[in-house]
Amino acid sequence: MSITQQYLLDTYRARQLGEPAPPAPGAHDWQVAREWRDHRQFRAVVAGHPAHGRIRLALSRRLHLRPRSAD
Repeated sequence: MSITQQYLLDTYRARQLGEPAPPAPGAHDWQVAREWRDHRQFRAVVAGHPAHGRIRLALSRRLHLRPRSAD
């Protein structure tokens, strides 16, 4: 059963029982993504790492630590 079919079945059951309809699939995806990002940043701060720009900082460290060839 697909997500859409399950949603339609749940909506039908809710209507038959006089209950509010469930939220549509994907209605809260952005909110979940935002909360996940906030939680990741919180864990980084608690661990003593910078909350923003961690990937860029790691890449810049990688690039600057390369041994330079003697010219």
